[in-house]
Amino acid sequence: MELFGSSGIRGVALRYLTPALVLDIAKAAGTVWDADRVAVARDTRTTGELFANAAASGLAAVGCDVDRLGVVPTPAVGNYCESAGVPAVLVTASHNPPEFNGIKLVGDDGVELSVDVLERIERRVLDDEYDRADWREAGATTPVDGVVDDYADQLIEAVDRDAIADADLTVAVDPGHGAASVASPRIYRELGCEVLTVNATPDGHFPGRDSEPVPENLADLRRLVATTDADVGIAHDGDADRAVFVDETGAFVDGDTSFAAMADACLEPGDAVVSAVNVSQRVVDVCADNDADLELTPIGATNIITRTRELHEAGTNVPIAGEGNGGVFFPPYRLSRDGAYIGARFLELLAAAGGAPVSEVVAPYADYHFVRANVEYEDDDERDEMLSAARAYVETADAEPNTTDGYRLDYGDAWVLVRPSGTEPKIRIYAESADAERAERLATDMRVAVESGR
Repeated sequence: MELFGSSGIRGVALRYLTPALVLDIAKAAGTVWDADRVAVARDTRTTGELFANAAASGLAAVGCDVDRLGVVPTPAVGNYCESAGVPAVLVTASHNPPEFNGIKLVGDDGVELSVDVLERIERRVLDDEYDRADWREAGATTPVDGVVDDYADQLIEAVDRDAIADADLTVAVDPGHGAASVASPRIYRELGCEVLTVNATPDGHFPGRDSEPVPENLADLRRLVATTDADVGIAHDGDADRAVFVDETGAFVDGDTSFAAMADACLEPGDAVVSAVNVSQRVVDVCADNDADLELTPIGATNIITRTRELHEAGTNVPIAGEGNGGVFFPPYRLSRDGAYIGARFLELLAAAGGAPVSEVVAPYADYHFVRANVEYEDDDERDEMLSAARAYVETADAEPNTTDGYRLDYGDAWVLVRPSGTEPKIRIYAESADAERAERLATDMRVAVESGR
């Protein structure tokens, strides 16, 4: 697809992503959906209202009434769509820096659109073909209140509140000034936890930290946990569809580790896990230990959703899916990522451990060293040259490449993957091994090969 990447459309606001483009995307989506009503929501970014207004105008122009939800977490949008039976245009750039914004499209089942529907919408934009309402058919706009309240109530009902409350947990929460600020601290309090917060005021400039919940951005949370004797720290990205964790000492828990721990707790023989081609070896091992299958997809939520749906339709149970960036799905709950729910499921894991600290709970899944590196490019030509250099390197390697998404070389005890980002002008490199030096060496060798193509 030309417009939609691995998780919607994102770009620098008012440069790549313009009101005119958002208007056209909304008109195309409204035309393909052929719905009477469509919701519009946004995260906290400073350009969010501007683009939400453009989306609402585009939908109204093709005859859709518009429910304006305001600033809400992405999973709260999914909950609203499912309960109200309406699709949504969501203005968010998730974990990207504050100058970015983006568009994510959600179906009336509360799930991001499948690849085939996105392709139909994209084709409408590229061909400039939309429904056109006259002045008598233009859509009306209605502000909707209580969306976060309903979402919080539904989430709390879906987890074991009594077990979490009985565990008497102190939870430090870092919403990163994003949409989770209006929901997650309240949810964990209502689950019976003592809650401490940092970076918990909604602010699209992200003054306390960058939006992506990676170790280098979580110094405040790590310090808060370590100095207050909190049991666990939970951090979200800008739109609150991811959750990552900090243990009781203030140490960051790798997302692959928490994914593996939660998978181990819910897998049964014959189940399947759906993950992307950069899946960690620790998840591979958990699947093998539980006699469960592992299905790999190209990187990105849309691809994971599509494959999970296919398996569900074929009668295969998929209790968990996702990636090691904190974006975990629990399909029996909803086939969408929900940062607050991911956090609550991790709290259930702690409660079941009978008082064991986070570091002890995740220790069986922390044996591998993971390295991630990014190489930026200026334009498509430079990207293509760097990918050609990567391909030449792969062809000479002593391993069979997996080309599901980019190139993955699996050495048995270690692996390395190179692929272009679907949301940013970067070539991404991933490597993993039980030996830290080997993982670093694999990533460095691949990076040198990619940069030789500049």
